[in-house]
Amino acid sequence: MTLDDCTFRDLEPGDAGWVAMRHGALYWADEGYDIAFEGLVLAVLAEFIANRGPRDRAWIAVDAAGTRQGCVFCVWPDAGVAKLRMFLVEPAMRGTGLARRMLESLIDHARANGARKVVLWTHESHRAAGRLYARSGFDLVGTVPVVSYGQPTVEQTWELTL
Repeated sequence: MTLDDCTFRDLEPGDAGWVAMRHGALYWADEGYDIAFEGLVLAVLAEFIANRGPRDRAWIAVDAAGTRQGCVFCVWPDAGVAKLRMFLVEPAMRGTGLARRMLESLIDHARANGARKVVLWTHESHRAAGRLYARSGFDLVGTVPVVSYGQPTVEQTWELTL
């Protein structure tokens, strides 16, 4: 499978369950996170679905067969700030450029809708994502060591000024 096989579409019925399931399964396998992490994803999804505003957006990456290969969401915590949420790329598509293309789509959307900045929260262990954010112009503006989801981790906050 290649990047050329993927297109983006909006959130459709069944996608929210997939987003929660894949986050739960992959974060358990990769990070050792417990079920509370999947609960967080479910809460974020429920909030997105129930209160989706006109600028809020979801990108679901699907291949030619319609198989989901990734997702990213954009919400607006205030008028000038776009927030990246629930960014995931299936392991088979990592390193193909799909993550970069998804991030660029979100940044373009934020810029087109008047955002002054894009913010995101992640974990230090996501080194490839951190490199992608840095290459895309984001600045690491905060780190906090915590125990979350049953694991010691370092939370990171990144910002991109538009």
